[in-house]
Amino acid sequence: MRIAGAALDALSEGPPPAGHPLLGVKNYLITPHVAWATRAARVRLLQAAIESVETFLRGEPQNVVN
Repeated sequence: MRIAGAALDALSEGPPPAGHPLLGVKNYLITPHVAWATRAARVRLLQAAIESVETFLRGEPQNVVN
């Protein structure tokens, strides 16, 4: 079996140091741990933050999101 390519959201150390084995590989993609940040995810995050502030301003208990 041969892996045709890989996409990684982050490395354990970033940026990778000189000589890192993945730096010479052409069939991989790595993001700086922002692959989660789609427009839909950012909208949900902003809506949750707005709701949290509104709840706080009303003096109501906060719901903890896991």
